[in-house]
Amino acid sequence: MTDFYQEFGLKHVINASGKMTILGVSQVPQAAIEAQQFGDTHFFEMAALAEQTGKTIAGWLGAEAALVVNSASAGIAEVVAGLIGQGSSYHVYHPNDPRFTQREIVMAKGHNVDYGTPESVMIELGGGRVVEAGYANMCTPAHMAMMITEQTAAIFYVKSHHTVQKSMLSIEEALTVAHAHDLPLILDAAAEEDLQQYVAMGVDVVIFSGAKALAGPASGLIYGKQPYIGWAQLQGKGIGRAMKIGKENILGFTAALKQYLAEGPESGPAMQARLTPFLTALNQVPHLRARSVQDGAGRAIYRAEVTVAPTSAKSAKQVVAELKAGDPAIYTREYRTNEGVFEFDIRAVDEGEMAQIVARLQEIL
Repeated sequence: MTDFYQEFGLKHVINASGKMTILGVSQVPQAAIEAQQFGDTHFFEMAALAEQTGKTIAGWLGAEAALVVNSASAGIAEVVAGLIGQGSSYHVYHPNDPRFTQREIVMAKGHNVDYGTPESVMIELGGGRVVEAGYANMCTPAHMAMMITEQTAAIFYVKSHHTVQKSMLSIEEALTVAHAHDLPLILDAAAEEDLQQYVAMGVDVVIFSGAKALAGPASGLIYGKQPYIGWAQLQGKGIGRAMKIGKENILGFTAALKQYLAEGPESGPAMQARLTPFLTALNQVPHLRARSVQDGAGRAIYRAEVTVAPTSAKSAKQVVAELKAGDPAIYTREYRTNEGVFEFDIRAVDEGEMAQIVARLQEIL
């Protein structure tokens, strides 16, 4: 097999950052690779492929409808556009026509985060106008409700470790506000793990990344209630044309999802067991203090939190920069380096790579 690192002059990467788009997100399982190969070598009626895979996935999840798209970001834009047009073919071809006035998307201010691009960019790409509710450190159901007008198309909720966690209304509370005003709730749950819980809650539209927790190829999934999913599907003839997904990735994602639903993600206890010897080794590196921490958004994901001691001649930012500068490039979760802290996410890291990380830290420090 061709070594593409060598052919294109690329560094190897140890991904201790997590399911991150900048690193190619996930390692795709063999079942998905085989499904992609089938797609690569066969032709399909694409409308039928989208329709039938959507029906199958909806059945697996207990949803009314589902649609595979090319990313969670595309899902946001297409869902918003669909809600504005509400099934109008005229809107599909004229998405900016000012006669479509119901464009406001209400979301908590603390949820308008940058996950690689701001949530607002994708909402606006779909023709929506973002209306922020509450404050950076607080959003209650009352804050959300007071921003609703006759021009409101939906309530938008982001379930993510990126968002402000404290003093924020829950998904259930946002859903109650939305339904009290006869509005749908759109849930961006791109990197979450439990797909079916949101159907059980009654969420109207759920958006997942196909390539993060689900470990599929580049893809996204929107699912939930009709007519919202059908309205989004119409956007394939409009703005969605620039976001179309290929036959190979539809099949690859569907195979990855099938395997994920059967096997689930790595369990919390299994992750903690793999983490324990790594933490022991990290604590033997000079100037470092390491401990196990759970994901800030409550997922059963455990990481190594590393604090750089004041005795170190190098700051956390310098350590992280030197880890990335090497070959292999070692990527961490660096959101808190300004506080002297970074994390290692081991979901895609094996024992040998953990040893490489420790050895490189010994060199740096």
